[in-house]
Amino acid sequence: MTHLPALELAHFDDAISSKLDACDRVAPRILILYGSVRERSYSRFAAEEAGRLLTKMGAEVKIFNPSGLPLPDDAPVTHPKVLELRELVRWCDGMVWSSPERHGAMSSVMKAQIDWIPLSEGAVRPSQGKTLAVMQVCGGSQSFNTVNQMRILGRWMRMFTIPNQSSVPKAWQEFNDDGRMKPSAWYDRIVDVAEELFKITLILKGNADYLADRYSERKESHEALSQRVNQAKI
Repeated sequence: MTHLPALELAHFDDAISSKLDACDRVAPRILILYGSVRERSYSRFAAEEAGRLLTKMGAEVKIFNPSGLPLPDDAPVTHPKVLELRELVRWCDGMVWSSPERHGAMSSVMKAQIDWIPLSEGAVRPSQGKTLAVMQVCGGSQSFNTVNQMRILGRWMRMFTIPNQSSVPKAWQEFNDDGRMKPSAWYDRIVDVAEELFKITLILKGNADYLADRYSERKESHEALSQRVNQAKI
């Protein structure tokens, strides 16, 4: 999992946890979502590279396979893939979203996963207070349409989206036959993204609930809040 042939170990910081005065030394739990079910999926390859890096830094990483996930609202919430995704969202402290850019936007596979994540469960928002890193792969020249869209979604879901991001142009030439990313400035940026996500998650871990606490919601009763955030779908 942590074999990293493109990484220059002499410049890699593998002691982040010991350098940060974090209140919770438990390994950050990171969920990774990717936006293509093709056999040779570059968004998955990029996601897996981020996962290997985060694992080496000390995170506990899980990657969700979107194959078999139904369209939003086209199956009950008891569908096994929906249950799996929602349980992973509850489990994690932070996420990585990695999507291809398709027709100038994130893929439908990526958006379907995000749409299955509930904005609320009772009065609890399962994504609120978690960290988020966004990445995209491009078939042609570099673009930022997809990462910009995912930032909007992350903000809407009340996640702490890190400043850094990755956009890999001409992704088809950046990975070898085994799906491993070649050494490049694009790979280095994914290292930067993984490192920043790990640091921010470590700092926020244990304090996310307090940081996401809101005056307006403290004024509401639990029942009133539950009714407001669970309004009927349009």
